[in-house]
Amino acid sequence: MSLATSLIPGLDQLVRGDDPERRAEAARRIVDLFFEGASGFRPEHVEFFDGVLMGLVPSTELVTRADIAERLASLANAPRNLVGQLAREDEIVIAGPLLRRSPVIDEKALVEIAREKGQEHLLAMAERPALSTGVTDVIVRRGDREVVRRAAGNAGAAFSASGYSALIKRASQDGPLTLAIGQRDDLSDDNLKELLSGSIDAVRRRLLDTAKPVRQAAIRQAMSDLSGLILPVEGHRDFEPAKRAVLALHEAGNLDDGALLEFAKAYKYEESIATLSAMSGVKIATLDRLISGDRYDPILIVSKVIGLEWATVRALILLRIGPNRVPSQADIEGARVNFARLMPSTAERVVNFWKARQVA
Repeated sequence: MSLATSLIPGLDQLVRGDDPERRAEAARRIVDLFFEGASGFRPEHVEFFDGVLMGLVPSTELVTRADIAERLASLANAPRNLVGQLAREDEIVIAGPLLRRSPVIDEKALVEIAREKGQEHLLAMAERPALSTGVTDVIVRRGDREVVRRAAGNAGAAFSASGYSALIKRASQDGPLTLAIGQRDDLSDDNLKELLSGSIDAVRRRLLDTAKPVRQAAIRQAMSDLSGLILPVEGHRDFEPAKRAVLALHEAGNLDDGALLEFAKAYKYEESIATLSAMSGVKIATLDRLISGDRYDPILIVSKVIGLEWATVRALILLRIGPNRVPSQADIEGARVNFARLMPSTAERVVNFWKARQVA
């Protein structure tokens, strides 16, 4: 009995003719047969199915190819040529499951696909359980912000020295990417210091707050080396002098938009936060936590509530970024547009929510 007859009875009848519906049905039935016996198939059996399906599957409709790709994605002995063909399809609904999970796609194929395909394919690839340095080198070079963040947050991804260098360079303009890199277990002390040297103070403190305890000591040391100062153990700022300065301004009747603008332009963070607190009624600790986050939205919200001019809002955004960083014009313009569109009533509801949380 031939291999074809023993494995797929009636193969000739299944694939005869050019009718698309008949060929799609044949592909589905043969895939079903493959899955039924996959655990016991020898390599020559898998190779035979591979050849048959390569002649059928590529010409079937999208929904059929997507279903087949999903079913093959987790199979350790899936037909290699068919998987490679489907993983190179432009439709991400077909290629995606295989790029995320298929164990039969080797590094050479992944590198080729990463070089040739678009961001959706790179994003799917960035989620694989393991990624070699050859693949991540391409991902870091070609990937957009979301792709690179996903790869950096993948504990199974390995990065070469040049890959880490490129990651860290990109992180200087991307707070969430800095946080993802800073929490990686394979990040060297030298790379950590390089990462922190290009990040703003708010992101550094956010990383310190969210990192694992074993990583926090290294972060404190790197920050200390960069600043030349010994950081407080708890990593918090001392707002007491700033509160006294703001109180003096208030008693003199000079606590206003202009005073806040001068603090922000001079990069006096504690005084700026203390002034915002006095003008808005939101506690310093709350504002410090919110403004030290990954987005500038809290600045826009509290500024809208207390009626600040755009020049002061802009200075606060620059304060958050830090004196050694230059924001992109697009980011500043986006913030200006968002501030102009923000309704005072909406901002007030958010600030009231912050205050309610303080009480709770």
